[in-house]
Amino acid sequence: MRPAAVSAEADDAPAVGIAWLLTDMTLVTVVNVLVKATGTEIPAFQLVFLRAAVGLILIAPLVWGHRDELRRMGDPWRNAGRVACNAAALTLTFTALTMLPLAVVNAVGFTRPLVTMGLAVLLLRERVARSQWGGLAVTLAGVVVIVAPGQGAFGPIPVAGVLVALAGVGFGAMAAVQTRALRGESTMVMMLFYTVGLCGITAIPAAVVWTPPTGAEWLTILVIGAFAQGAQLCFLRAYRAARASVLSPVSHVSILFATLAGWLVFAERPGPTFVAGAGLILAGGLIGAAAAGARPWGHRHR
Repeated sequence: MRPAAVSAEADDAPAVGIAWLLTDMTLVTVVNVLVKATGTEIPAFQLVFLRAAVGLILIAPLVWGHRDELRRMGDPWRNAGRVACNAAALTLTFTALTMLPLAVVNAVGFTRPLVTMGLAVLLLRERVARSQWGGLAVTLAGVVVIVAPGQGAFGPIPVAGVLVALAGVGFGAMAAVQTRALRGESTMVMMLFYTVGLCGITAIPAAVVWTPPTGAEWLTILVIGAFAQGAQLCFLRAYRAARASVLSPVSHVSILFATLAGWLVFAERPGPTFVAGAGLILAGGLIGAAAAGARPWGHRHR
């Protein structure tokens, strides 16, 4: 879910919100590490399906409790389109994680707000302040520094991997625009429909490419599903506890989480240009948050 869907309900507890968001980023980082570690053995579609299936089992009581609301959704087809775009985005991102350093995939994800805002202007006729575009331009410059053609901050960066990650960004942006068009829907109902729909949409592709997991891989998959669902809960709680203008700059710290994890687990040691690129991304986040006031265009898909 995106912050815009819950920011109106935010209390005034910034420390609590930041704590929830940092927990969310920690869980997401662990999920990405595990996906990168198992993604070369298990197809991405299968990982996305199993992630959703574990999440569905965990929230089954909530789904049952809100079954009447789910049946009365105002725009089920748009919701289905949103989930389909998210399914594509997750599958592409999981694939990119096996092709690129963790921090590079995270950095490419910061181009999503730019794509999302462009689509919102074209499709939803939303107005965006010039200062917001300026913040995103600074962020984009940071991404370019990190994934510089030929020799990025982690050495040579595979072009194919960057293209896969960018395709994931595109589908994620389309999902975000659909979410904004569904502002009248209940946040809880949208979250539940997302998990149910993600499981249903990816079931057949997963069956086609199914590779039997080993015992250790099943344990990893259970952790991926549980942590991903927990991260979504932490994300929602964060934006209910604090205003988006407080949390948006903090969300950019995720690039540091990803870099540290990649370094410690996969020996993905960043080159000197990483500091410059990461600094630009963090600066762009601060500029964009100040310009938007309280409306970040979160870069992650869940």
